[in-house]
Amino acid sequence: MSVQLTTQAAERIRQQIAQRGNGLGLRVGVRKSGCSGYAYTLDYADAIEADDTVFEQHGATVVVRRDDLSLLDGLTLDYQKQGLNEAFKFLNPKAKAYCGCGESFTV
Repeated sequence: MSVQLTTQAAERIRQQIAQRGNGLGLRVGVRKSGCSGYAYTLDYADAIEADDTVFEQHGATVVVRRDDLSLLDGLTLDYQKQGLNEAFKFLNPKAKAYCGCGESFTV
């Protein structure tokens, strides 16, 4: 099981943790939502729980609950800036389709 970070995503995670002043990294997960079934969730990881898996790359940490790993295995988390817009992008090989608005996915 693996989750990959691009160097841009790792840099943004480090910046956000530094601006916040505390935290271990970024918590990535999924929840049932939207018209396609699942939506990604992002939050700060302030602690590592017993059911967490930790991925570290490029000086940044991503924490994923083991229950979410089956949907996130192979995920590459990227961070992109396009004009005035900037956001994390999820490149998930498990996602088979996305809803029209891009907010949810199905496996």
